[in-house]
Amino acid sequence: MLHLTKLAVGVRDIAHLRALQAERAARETPLRHRTRNFPRRAEEVIDGGSMYWVIGGFVAARQRVLGVIEDARPDGTACAGLVLDPALVPVEGRAVKPFQGWRYLAPAEAPPDLIERRDGVGEAALPPALRRELQALCLL
Repeated sequence: MLHLTKLAVGVRDIAHLRALQAERAARETPLRHRTRNFPRRAEEVIDGGSMYWVIGGFVAARQRVLGVIEDARPDGTACAGLVLDPALVPVEGRAVKPFQGWRYLAPAEAPPDLIERRDGVGEAALPPALRRELQALCLL
């Protein structure tokens, strides 16, 4: 198993990413993220791997990668399509420097999922913007 990381450029928070993806999924199925390069290790990625989204400089959420397909952009340019599970899972934030494209992420280096608590306490209950600020200050 192998994961990917990707910057979610122009995305404010997980809710915004969820809304953008819902809009995209309504236009075309399956939900996928198009990327220029086909992952050479695609078999490892679809064997339980996830896409870890970097939002505002922090790894914030992940989505299971269900498949990697040959795809085309609206202008007809060939590309790879990373087929994603629509469920976004918040993860413990981790600062990430900007990069282009996507990067492989070993399972041992992947941040753990945030456990959603029903009683409304803990880090998962904090608003995303506040959580990012506290992480930037090394308080979380």
